[in-house]
Amino acid sequence: MSTRLIECVPNFSEGRDAAVIKEITQAIESVEGVTLLDVDPGKATNRTVVTFVGEPEPVIEAAVRAGRRAKELIDMRTHTGEHPRFGAMDVCPLVPIAGVTMEEAAEYARVLGQRLGAECGISGYFYEAAATTPERKNLATVRAGEYEGLPAKLADPRWRTDFGPGTFDPGYGVTAVGARKFLIAYNVNLNTTSTRRANAIAFDIREKGRPKREPDPVTGKIVRDAAGQEVWIPGSLKAVKAIGWFIEEYGIAQISINLTDIDVTPVHVAFDECVTRAAARGVRVTGSEIVGMVPLRVLLEAGEHYLRQQGRSLGVPQAELIKIAVKSLGLAELAPFVPEKRVIEYAIRDRSKRRLIDRTLVGFTHETASESPAPGGGSVSALVGALGAALGTMVANLSSHKPGWDARWEEFSAAAVRGRDLHEELLQLVDEDTAAFQAIMEAWKAPQEARAERIEAATLGAIHVPLRVMRSALAALDVCHRMAETGMEASLSDAAVGALCACTAVRGAGLNVRINAKDLRDAARRQRLLDEAAALERDALERQELVLALVRTRMAQS
Repeated sequence: MSTRLIECVPNFSEGRDAAVIKEITQAIESVEGVTLLDVDPGKATNRTVVTFVGEPEPVIEAAVRAGRRAKELIDMRTHTGEHPRFGAMDVCPLVPIAGVTMEEAAEYARVLGQRLGAECGISGYFYEAAATTPERKNLATVRAGEYEGLPAKLADPRWRTDFGPGTFDPGYGVTAVGARKFLIAYNVNLNTTSTRRANAIAFDIREKGRPKREPDPVTGKIVRDAAGQEVWIPGSLKAVKAIGWFIEEYGIAQISINLTDIDVTPVHVAFDECVTRAAARGVRVTGSEIVGMVPLRVLLEAGEHYLRQQGRSLGVPQAELIKIAVKSLGLAELAPFVPEKRVIEYAIRDRSKRRLIDRTLVGFTHETASESPAPGGGSVSALVGALGAALGTMVANLSSHKPGWDARWEEFSAAAVRGRDLHEELLQLVDEDTAAFQAIMEAWKAPQEARAERIEAATLGAIHVPLRVMRSALAALDVCHRMAETGMEASLSDAAVGALCACTAVRGAGLNVRINAKDLRDAARRQRLLDEAAALERDALERQELVLALVRTRMAQS
């Protein structure tokens, strides 16, 4: 997936005045490209946690607007609440969701901080992955002393702010801006009502573990070291916090887990470990629940994990991987699990802008045949390429399950995964090609003084999209070639048709490159793009002939 997404989770020091909270969230929603996912006010803490998501640039803009409104509406001089705090927009972490590394998220956090300082006069500190020094990485350390301690803190040269004026603002305070991992709240269901047993399993798995006790079955005193400190036995999973509790609503005990780094311990690893540890204590895991929303990759990785355990190809569609993950983890035991509402990438799709690829085959065909100039040859080329990649994927999946070929399932699974990724990319390009054409139409409507520059930029976009189609379709040809060479004989014709489709996609997209390139003013760039397109088309034709010759030979021998 080429989408770049980050989540922003600002905490505001206001949880009682609904009107103030509404004005702040309206400022966030005023930014195009940002989706507000959740608003969670707390009266006792007098604090509201807001969650929104989008591509990095609009998310940063929304956070700046939210900080500005918080400064205008919240007065820290009158704030009281149970939660630690030192500013109106107290903390503002950025969380990479898709297509963004933690290092990039940290850089975006620093951009956000600098903008808050320059545009809003807000001072603050960078923490977690964005921290400028190791001492400032921990939020609790940065926020020590809270709002009341700020005058003395800001006067200390060691605590000079990382951005903003650096002077005490009694109405606002300061803000901590950071970048951190995605945290998942995850509960595992047990066939017991015993909180004690749930806690025992939680202590088995959590990183902190449990205190070491003397073997005496009666006293069982906690063991202490020479300094008098408790000795702890670590649990089996890193980056995991867990306790056991009883949920009256469901009438069961659960292991309540916080997964603080899903790269270290993913959901499926935590689930499997709970199954193992529970069984050792005579308890059975019956299912689990994810609290809130999750990135798509969490479920895709889980689906692949359970397919791998079965020795099955991983190259199945995303929807199938999610279904396998939901079944394997028992995510629908307590309530239906609806991916469209629970997966971040799915939930933020603009349903009002229906994608071409969401249409039926009949609907897409009729739309193509209509008087509308789009979808046109570029979108159709991308779709044909997707079908070619899908055929190569199908042959790989079928071959991985062929009786007697069990030892080769990983070989074919790898090819199927590659084919699936390519047909997903090409499907996305169906709509991107139409969007690129529409961008050219809009550029022609721009004011005279900006029109030429807008047309040049839009034309370049309308060239790059079909070039991406060409590259992806050529890679799909490689998958079909490999399947024609090593795949099961009963599907040879499918591999050949896949190659024909992929080659057609390359050639069709190449025509789009040429027709759009003629309008590009930069002659040197135009020639480089045309040369690349010509080379891709030559390669595609050569590989298509190789596949067809190979298929004819294998068919004659069978």
